[in-house]
Amino acid sequence: MNDLSGQRVEQPEVSDPWLDRILREGATPGLLSALVERLSPTDLQTLLLEVYRRRAAAVTPGGLLRAYERNRFTAPSALDAGELARLESLVHGRLARHGFTGLALSPLCPLGTNSAVATVDQHKVVTTVRNTEAVADATNVLALECAVRRRESLRAKPRSRHRVRLAAVHRVVRAQVFGGSGMPAHFALLALCTAGRAEASFSFEAATLAEQIGVHLDVLRGAGELGHRISSVRVLLTDLTGGRHRQALREHVLNRLAGAHPGTAFAFDDDRVNGRGYYDGACFEIRATTPGGEEHSLGDGGFTTWTADLLSNTKERLLISGLGIERLCGAFPRHPR
Repeated sequence: MNDLSGQRVEQPEVSDPWLDRILREGATPGLLSALVERLSPTDLQTLLLEVYRRRAAAVTPGGLLRAYERNRFTAPSALDAGELARLESLVHGRLARHGFTGLALSPLCPLGTNSAVATVDQHKVVTTVRNTEAVADATNVLALECAVRRRESLRAKPRSRHRVRLAAVHRVVRAQVFGGSGMPAHFALLALCTAGRAEASFSFEAATLAEQIGVHLDVLRGAGELGHRISSVRVLLTDLTGGRHRQALREHVLNRLAGAHPGTAFAFDDDRVNGRGYYDGACFEIRATTPGGEEHSLGDGGFTTWTADLLSNTKERLLISGLGIERLCGAFPRHPR
């Protein structure tokens, strides 16, 4: 198949049947290859901006209103903004207690933020025409900032063990359609990232796990004090190393947290399937039950190789986690005391 220059190029493999139809029926042979391979990112941006400028010029007020009503990405949250803001304010106050620096992230991040290091399919991300994408997971963006700050520490001291603790409460946007109710295209999420250097005896991993889980439990305790009825909180920890670090995880994570949070249940989850291949070393989940007996997964996290990949340094370690602030606010509505 020929591209726009008249030279023959190989057509990229296409797995999307809709895209396959467009390429087969299109009037311009080699269009996809030309756009992907021959245009620079800046030139492609210029082209697409003009395409959407012309499309926007054709939008009528009536058509705009219909698009707003039908597009799941543009609908406002069903939650009361004041209730959500009250919970977010609590979160920021609790973060300071644990030494995490809160960041106000941009709504956008570089193209490939999710797919380049987190191996998430780009179709699950809302991509813009300006070589950026809407933030789909704030931990990915925090990981970039962690890498920048760790690089500065390493330049000053090549074996620096300085830990970078960053957090953000951010409204993320995800393109995939979730099954069931209560899963809108955008929602508020608390994201935590702790970056540092590998230490002996799995000590970095054990210490940061206990720390981040403690932050999330502190937030849940504070939410309960605000009137959100949260009961039967469970923390489930999974050793992804074939049991090599089970003893360290038991002694320095589960036992330590159990002493600090007597009302919470702690256990290993050896049967967990979700997250294997995404997390490395260990991961955890936080579940809680409503007064009506419905259990929800509110928090999830684990170790990744993202900063090691970003800095090309296998000694780098990164723990990420998230707490569903919007799910917490919606599934556990506040009852003022």
